[in-house]
Amino acid sequence: MDYGLKGRSVIVTGASKGIGRATGLAFAREGANVVLFARGAHEVERAAGDAKDLPGTALAIAGDVTKAEDRERLVKTTVDRFGGIDVLVNNAGSIGAFAPFEDLTLENWRALFELNLFSVVGLIQLVLPHMRKVRRGRIINISSESAVQPDPVMNHYNASKAALNNLTKSLSKAVGADGILVNAVAPAFIKTPLVEEMLANLAREHGTTPAQAEQAFLKENRPNIVLGRAGTSEESAEAVLFLASDQASFITGSVLRVDGGSVATVSI
Repeated sequence: MDYGLKGRSVIVTGASKGIGRATGLAFAREGANVVLFARGAHEVERAAGDAKDLPGTALAIAGDVTKAEDRERLVKTTVDRFGGIDVLVNNAGSIGAFAPFEDLTLENWRALFELNLFSVVGLIQLVLPHMRKVRRGRIINISSESAVQPDPVMNHYNASKAALNNLTKSLSKAVGADGILVNAVAPAFIKTPLVEEMLANLAREHGTTPAQAEQAFLKENRPNIVLGRAGTSEESAEAVLFLASDQASFITGSVLRVDGGSVATVSI
């Protein structure tokens, strides 16, 4: 499918690995001008290098989305290089400490909300004037199934993603008249490098293969994934491409699940 993204200017945060990297490469495959932003300079440069033979352009910028000066540099560099910003993909985030509620400090909560929510707000505030100027834009936030089907642990993560969903809906109402569409993609259990490392460790601990470790983990921790497997970063990236495209021109304020049927409810 031709998503009509050739020549579009795109920012993807957290773009050095996993869903962010796959999303950045997917936009470059469609001929877009993509700015890949992440903390690790070497890794984000390597991701941009992986796009060198694709139709689009990939520019790597190292920085921290939680720092205002880095967000400002990201937006300025993108506008100076490509003339504007058509699409913003807020992918940078973390699960934080894998711990029950009583073991999470207020600092754990503040740090995770700073990354998963406040950095998104700060970046959107910088990008909106450029989108309003041309009365067109796409903002796509990477959420999680945990926003609506939270785990008993990582309460701060669950709450931060629920807040991100709320921001997505409320912002869509605030900027829709400006021609700006705001949506979210909510993956479930995605086989990112971090997850693959976890499964490899579990396999070693139990003397099984990574595939067997994956099935055991799913059975115990994600029994609602009816497709019976982890998703891929590329599958999440395709959902982002669709929401960024003209084919999704009447979709805003939505949360698109990429979860293999994991969320066991009809609500968003």
